[in-house]
Amino acid sequence: MITSRQSRAARALLGWTQETLADKARVSLTALKRLESESGLEVYETTRDQVRRALEAAGVVLLSTEMGEGVLRLHGENQRRPPS
Repeated sequence: MITSRQSRAARALLGWTQETLADKARVSLTALKRLESESGLEVYETTRDQVRRALEAAGVVLLSTEMGEGVLRLHGENQRRPPS
């Protein structure tokens, strides 16, 4: 599951605005703003999934461990997601 912080960090790495990510993920700008909000607003799981897929297609890997969460941007040939 993508978190609000991961979405904002991934956008920063890619140099994308909220409008760009909403367009690429095919979600409304309002839905993306809800996802990226720190207010704990409800977000459909399909919205989270579409945003995650758009970021992964752009070469972003979402990281989540017991120590924390983060994002990694792959370059060039490495853009294929590593096996889970």
